[in-house]
Amino acid sequence: MNLSRLNCEARPGRIGRPLATLPVFLVLDGKRAVLGGGNAAAAWKAELLSASGANVDVYAVDISEELRKVVADPPRGVITLHQRGCTAEDLTGAAVAVGAFEDELGASRFAQMARTAGVPVNVVDRPALSDFTLGAIVNRSPLVIGISTDGAAPVFAQAIRARLEALLPRGFAAWAAAAQSWRAAVKASVLSYAARRKFWQRFAAHAMRHADSVPTQADFDCLIAEVKGQGAAAEHGSVTMVNAGSGDADLLTLRAVRALQSADVILFDERVSHDVLDFARREAHKLLVGRNDFGHVSREDDVTALMVRLAKTGKHVVWLRSDDLLAVGRATEMNERPLQYVPRQCAVQRQEKKRAAR
Repeated sequence: MNLSRLNCEARPGRIGRPLATLPVFLVLDGKRAVLGGGNAAAAWKAELLSASGANVDVYAVDISEELRKVVADPPRGVITLHQRGCTAEDLTGAAVAVGAFEDELGASRFAQMARTAGVPVNVVDRPALSDFTLGAIVNRSPLVIGISTDGAAPVFAQAIRARLEALLPRGFAAWAAAAQSWRAAVKASVLSYAARRKFWQRFAAHAMRHADSVPTQADFDCLIAEVKGQGAAAEHGSVTMVNAGSGDADLLTLRAVRALQSADVILFDERVSHDVLDFARREAHKLLVGRNDFGHVSREDDVTALMVRLAKTGKHVVWLRSDDLLAVGRATEMNERPLQYVPRQCAVQRQEKKRAAR
């Protein structure tokens, strides 16, 4: 195999667009949160923090009726009401601090006290005073989706949340909970790492198909049996051919997207757009096998040999090509049978043969 003809630099970067903020999910179960303010906005934040498992200490002189109702019936963590202003000492040992103030002076003072205490702070509707923001939420807990526009368009974020609420079945919550409860059993099974990964891939596909049904032990047993039934085949890698077509990411099939999201290694040519590669899982290694900086073109035999070698190490390899794999009838767009792809002649090889014939 002539690897010198291959350009194996990963391209593009893992993050195609700079992030305005870093999405972070805080584990607050059993931890202490401080909430300053007693208005209606504070009531929602108290409910949100309590639902996340935090024990919330609320400091406010004036208490709204909405907040009193939440304090009387918290969703999860205990909410304790202190009918006075917050002091610097009150922030000691807190995991997070959230402020909901009508006046700028009270908001600034609260934010400064939190930072002095080393506590990350959010002040409602005042991003300049905040270390973090609380975006719109789609709740299928333990599946949780957070949406942020970095304060630029909160109404837009709410519209996106509404669209996602309509798209995601409520039953996903039960399947996410099942995955949480089954994880220990899968890890303790006799399955290898490769087989465990295949289990979770099958689990995801099964959950998508049966989103409205309640997961049972029978589902778990069936999935485990399927993976064990593969025997040694579960340890083998596989090769999947994906036709990127014209390069428009919106034209990818669902099966193509699923392949990209499960790939260990992605081989792609120079005509494949960055938008298509953005569908790949972040951990996948991306190898450019098209034309390199010196004008050389990767021989298809070399690419095939590399693909086979990677698959033999147990990798799921996706060959992402911008031409029509179906045109010659020698490969299917999604051939998932391990190592059974018969490579077609590439355009460059055909041109070389025509020139030789002349």
